[in-house]
Amino acid sequence: MAGRLREKLDRLIFRRALSRWSANAGEAADMAPARLRALRGLARQTRSELDRVIFQAEYRLGLPVIGSGAVRRLPGTDWSWRPDLWKGPIPVPGMTAVEGKTEICHGTTLFHDCRRSELTVRQLRNTREKDVAPFGFRMDVFRFDGSFLSVVLDLPDEAAQGLKLRHLIRLDAIVELEKPLEIFARLNIRHGPNVEQVVRELPLTGNETFVDFDLAYTRVNEKRIEKLWIDLIFEGPEMNQVTLRDLTVSRRPRAEL
Repeated sequence: MAGRLREKLDRLIFRRALSRWSANAGEAADMAPARLRALRGLARQTRSELDRVIFQAEYRLGLPVIGSGAVRRLPGTDWSWRPDLWKGPIPVPGMTAVEGKTEICHGTTLFHDCRRSELTVRQLRNTREKDVAPFGFRMDVFRFDGSFLSVVLDLPDEAAQGLKLRHLIRLDAIVELEKPLEIFARLNIRHGPNVEQVVRELPLTGNETFVDFDLAYTRVNEKRIEKLWIDLIFEGPEMNQVTLRDLTVSRRPRAEL
């Protein structure tokens, strides 16, 4: 009851204030300088607070919702997932001189073998209308004296549950590059004491890219599958900026012939 009464009073006050400012605007051309000067000060104070509200509204309402699990799913998809790095804010959003084997957030680790790191990483808030993921991930690589740079994504246990050789595992990504770069995706499947690896190169003909891993061509023992993870491998990353606006992993059974 009190909430509804407060809302009605707010609307009444707003209508009266709006009506008064409308009248002031109509009289401003003929208003005395002293009165106009005082009115200008009030208008500036009011506009400052209005601009704060508009800024926050545009920022929050125009962005993908934090924690969004929305994923583009192909027909037949029985599991899909977006890593935490692209889904919500992480504890440390930016790092400089990142050392090898650094955990960016839970489930995502960066590896390299540089003697001296000139690598910075940070999480970005996506703002474009076409963005589905709330956050993106950016790496700035300057001098690079190592032999490899990779980002390792640990897939959740659900990825392995019920996984069969008739499944296709798909990785979708939105990638922005400062200059051309080769990126490879390596799917790792631990089954018993063995690890099966399947490598695919991401076709970077546009920002949106994907690769499929067909388990039918592997020697995986589907009865002993324990864990999956994906390595994103960046070849020759020196003096480049790599932005991953989104990344999702999904699986679907191959169509029966």
